[in-house]
Amino acid sequence: MEILVGLVIGLLLTLVIMQVFTVFEGQKRTTSGTADAQTNGSTALYTIARELKMSGYGLFPATDSPLECTAPIIDAATGVTGLSPVTITDGGTGAGASDSITIRYGTTPTGGTPTPIALMAGATATVGNNLACQLNDIAIIINAVAPSCNVTRVTGLIGTTGIQLQNIAGAAADPKINISCLGAWNEITYRVNNGNLERNLVPNITDIVNIQAQYGIAAAGLSSSNANFNQIVQWVDATGATWAVPTVADRNRIKAIRIAVVARNGLLEKENVSTACSSTTTASPTGLCAWDATSAAPIIASPAPSINLGNDPDWRRYRYRVFETIIPLRNMIWSKPTL
Repeated sequence: MEILVGLVIGLLLTLVIMQVFTVFEGQKRTTSGTADAQTNGSTALYTIARELKMSGYGLFPATDSPLECTAPIIDAATGVTGLSPVTITDGGTGAGASDSITIRYGTTPTGGTPTPIALMAGATATVGNNLACQLNDIAIIINAVAPSCNVTRVTGLIGTTGIQLQNIAGAAADPKINISCLGAWNEITYRVNNGNLERNLVPNITDIVNIQAQYGIAAAGLSSSNANFNQIVQWVDATGATWAVPTVADRNRIKAIRIAVVARNGLLEKENVSTACSSTTTASPTGLCAWDATSAAPIIASPAPSINLGNDPDWRRYRYRVFETIIPLRNMIWSKPTL
């Protein structure tokens, strides 16, 4: 009898110990998964923000800056797709919709300082000194019919004053006045795909499930002498007739990017632990939200972007961390006097 009683007591103690162990192990996995999400999310945000700060480097803010080129003629062999420092591609509001961000900048040590062209003969430019250009640099030719430009590549240097270029379209009809060498031209796209943050289609950081971004724009029609010229007056999605494909004038009003990166704890919980955002237009929303909507002056009230993870039927059973920041586009801000 005593042995049977002892066995029962031992089994009960074992049951209690296993129950405590199970609860503890679940809490440990949740905690460690949250720590991983914290690391992945903060690393992803830092990585994107670091390159966003470089956006527009090389587009020197001189008179007739490349930032003012309304219709650049781009040699397709250069691989350059555009001169916009930052382009947000809005993913929409559907299930699994996520934005992508393309960042463009040069690597020249001279900052893209323009050099006057003394003579343009075919595809060869003669300048006072070609020290700022290197072989295979991307080069921008500023034309006399402003604001227009040619984007090409340096194929050779002739002495200390000659720059041989890959291709110059429309050379006879449009005289050239300045040349800027940008070094290597980087065009980097960050997007979310299959639970990974990709950099130019290469998986970079795991368990990143969504990116939301908005342009921070200055008011239109302000002169360069206006003290508020670089002041953000509204946050806008990259949608609609104006901001899906902004004109050069509107693009040059973009002074900052606001971005939210959503990192996921990889542990699938037994019950629902997350909810959709309660509101994109009010302060202090609850649930899975990008940020508070703001209407405080001087910011014009605008809704925050929505985060929709509904493409995964079990999305509520995961825990998430949202990392949000504002990145000033310093090269656009420094270009204020010429824009």
